[in-house]
Amino acid sequence: MGKTKTGKVYLVGSGPGDPELLTIKAKRLIEAADVVLFDQLPGKAILDMLPERAEKIDVGKYAGDHTLPQDKINELLVERAREGKTVVRLKGGDPYLFGRGGEEAVELAAAGIEFEVVPGITSAIAVPAYAGIPVTHRDHASAVIFITGHEDPIKEDSALDWRWLSEFDGTLVILMGVSELEKNVQELLSHGKDPDTPVAVIERGTRPDERVTAGVLRNIVNEAKKRGVRAPAIIVIGGVVKLHELLGEQ
Repeated sequence: MGKTKTGKVYLVGSGPGDPELLTIKAKRLIEAADVVLFDQLPGKAILDMLPERAEKIDVGKYAGDHTLPQDKINELLVERAREGKTVVRLKGGDPYLFGRGGEEAVELAAAGIEFEVVPGITSAIAVPAYAGIPVTHRDHASAVIFITGHEDPIKEDSALDWRWLSEFDGTLVILMGVSELEKNVQELLSHGKDPDTPVAVIERGTRPDERVTAGVLRNIVNEAKKRGVRAPAIIVIGGVVKLHELLGEQ
């Protein structure tokens, strides 16, 4: 018997959750996959599209509860590709924006596995847009910064310069920040950010059950607790949040 031809891995971004925001290429690759590794972020509507014949592996990452650690996910990608399979690693949003796609790509390259990145519409822009919040606007913000609200817990020091972020006169978009909302807000306030800066926490953005909790820095933690805010959610901080009332109910 001849040697099995090595397969290929596709790091696929599924977008923010609305299945109509899935790219044509992403949909084609999902339908052709032999193996799909997924977590909960793409959302039920997209996960329901996974082909019956494909091997489906839940590698879900929930706050404090990882079905599989990242090194095991990397191993699975390599193993299935070496079996000659077409493998889709399905991710919410875009694979290279806080999606650990870069880490997976490095592992695949080191193992000599052919791979391709398929960009997805990032939730950092699309979710605020659906909620009526343009992340830039001539009257409110000429720049935007995307930050992770949940850094690697093994880091001794934060890589985020909270003093600089508190002085930034633009829009801050925090991904994966619900569990650390109180800590992140306190960092901004303690470094001098105006407590009346508008904030919106957008749960399940672009999906039918999307919910927006709006407030300002000094009260958003209490508002989020009162409403039982849960991940997945995007946090938007800055003057552009004021536009939610005007544009969010269209």
